[in-house]
Amino acid sequence: MKKIAFFLLISLLLASCSQTDTSQESTTKSHYPVNREPLEPTPYLELPLGSIKAEGWLEDQLQRMAEGLTGHLDEVYPEVVGARNGWLGGDGDGWERGPYWIDGLLPLAYILDDARLKEKAQTWIDWTLNNQAESGYLGPIPFETEPEPEKGIQKGPREDWWPKMVMLKVLQQYYQATGDERVIASLTKYFQYQLKTLPEKPLDYLSLWANRRAGDNLMVVYWLYNITGDAFLLELGDLIQEQTFPWQKIYTNAENPVQFQDVWHYNKIKRFPFDPEEIGNLTLSKVPGLHTVNVAQGLKQPMVYFQKSKDSQALPAVKKALRDLQSFHGQAQGMYGGDEPLHGNNPVQGVELCSVAEEMFSLETILKITGDMEFADLLEKITYNALPTQVSDDYQTRQYFQAANQVELTDQLETSFEKTNHEGTDFVFGVLSGYPCCTTNMHQSWPKFVQNLFYATPDGGVAALLYAPSSVEMTVGHGAKLKVKESTGFPFRETIHFEIELSEEAAFPFHLRIPAWSQNPKIEINGKEEKFEVINQVAVLERIWKNGDKVILTLPMELKYSPWYQDLVSIERGPLVYSLKIESENKVKDRKDRFRAFWEVFPKADWNFALEANILSNLAEHVEIIEKDWSGDYPWNLENTPIELRLKGIHVPEWRTVKSAPQIPENLPKVITSNEIAERQREITLIPYGCTTLRITEFPVVKVK
Repeated sequence: MKKIAFFLLISLLLASCSQTDTSQESTTKSHYPVNREPLEPTPYLELPLGSIKAEGWLEDQLQRMAEGLTGHLDEVYPEVVGARNGWLGGDGDGWERGPYWIDGLLPLAYILDDARLKEKAQTWIDWTLNNQAESGYLGPIPFETEPEPEKGIQKGPREDWWPKMVMLKVLQQYYQATGDERVIASLTKYFQYQLKTLPEKPLDYLSLWANRRAGDNLMVVYWLYNITGDAFLLELGDLIQEQTFPWQKIYTNAENPVQFQDVWHYNKIKRFPFDPEEIGNLTLSKVPGLHTVNVAQGLKQPMVYFQKSKDSQALPAVKKALRDLQSFHGQAQGMYGGDEPLHGNNPVQGVELCSVAEEMFSLETILKITGDMEFADLLEKITYNALPTQVSDDYQTRQYFQAANQVELTDQLETSFEKTNHEGTDFVFGVLSGYPCCTTNMHQSWPKFVQNLFYATPDGGVAALLYAPSSVEMTVGHGAKLKVKESTGFPFRETIHFEIELSEEAAFPFHLRIPAWSQNPKIEINGKEEKFEVINQVAVLERIWKNGDKVILTLPMELKYSPWYQDLVSIERGPLVYSLKIESENKVKDRKDRFRAFWEVFPKADWNFALEANILSNLAEHVEIIEKDWSGDYPWNLENTPIELRLKGIHVPEWRTVKSAPQIPENLPKVITSNEIAERQREITLIPYGCTTLRITEFPVVKVK
């Protein structure tokens, strides 16, 4: 194993050197910003916001957001993101929730080219840019005297570095969409203020959140450096790195017997300068563990700093972190149990919606920096499984926590660490149920996914590394104007069609990702099968392209099962995980409290099924794949699901809910007689995880004797 690991590391380093040489030689060909020296060149370059458009069901998804909470949150939640918000000059909420909302609203507005949404976002942009202090301070005006507290409103701390980091991302995206030079001047002034102030007021002087999430800050510092070349930004980057929670060290710490008794230990770790012994005891295996959203955001940090450090151990450390999260806390949909501290891999543990949004963004960031398709595979898995199910179809309500196995969503659920403060509302569907951070932070997920469907390459090419119905307009080759229209039923279908429109014939590379789960992929160009080589999961098509060229990528999907908690198994096909189809009914409940009215969800059919062991040994023989008639419309519910799996399940009535949770009982049979099969066996239907509300995803396995 050590020899294999060594050769893998050498391969990665050689690939990195190859990408570096290509990037440096091709800088003059690049039509989009690249990393300046001394930053490490990246293999893929982000396109201006608005260059990529969603189509088909994905456009429908964005429109639902525009018509739902994303486009109307200031009307639904005015006490926090209305006119009193501190980021609009008001005396109300002045912390993270306002910037969170705009971090999703702004990219949605420019992707849809929606004037109404742009106007809403512009109000926040203009106030922020027009009210910067002479010192360079950016954000809500600090109070001269401590204000009276108001329930549900986070008035401060207004000078906390953390909420500024969210607004930095907003301003970066706004500049990418508009080229408004005020952003460059404002960020330059703010970063000069940071460089001057951080030595006396470090990242965590007001709260821990900034030191955990400072990768977001560093990312924008390097982005601005690539535009201005100001050397002080590199100095600031090193200072931010010094004060940032040492994620890379924690990822590589040796396992140790230290066990934290306090559920909220993550909140009591010494701040900067960090205690070496305390940091040395931290690993991702602990239960209770680190804060789930901090973990999701921290994943990107070593790779963001890698651009400056060129530390060859950064990438292996991040990959180890992902392996550990899956091993110790993982669930089948690609996420991990954390409610709110990391909480193990029992499939009834909660997965916070903010964690989904932030891990997606971390993976998108890492993908551009490394060009490593392992991150793209995981990103698609999370996007097409965990993301759609946690928000209602009309984008008006959401769950704070979801779980791989959830069969009854009520305020009686007590599986999470957070039992008291949220008063049982973590799993129900509401606007303010659980904790309101997700009500404002969830909006970034789909728009940023769209923004990462295509990239430019430093040598004038185009890359499609994530697949969904979409189109892109960009510059390639020596200045040719390219439009690519991507038509596909992916992730429910195996084929992806690309139609190319060009202003002139042009030679450029077209990168296509080949997922690790797909065997024997096929590429056709203008109806003829193309021979191609796959290197590091990427096929690069080099040719002189012409207007009207057509490319068809076929990614065969095979059924497989994956093992999870206590020998439970899940069924997968391609990027999709499949769950038991459970008809349900919603019941509104209003307790007249701060959580507002919410929906509880109850099953209308049996859910307690196991799978036979012999079925798993030959899924292709025992599972019928049914591709339903589908026009490409919105797919994410029981009625519209484009695909189903049908197979025999074993009914196990011994499996019952415990306070609404389908906890695995000790008396669950693991072996049954052949005589019992006739009584227990039933046909069951599995559908994509993202199409479900109630579900069993991780199934017990029984043997027949």
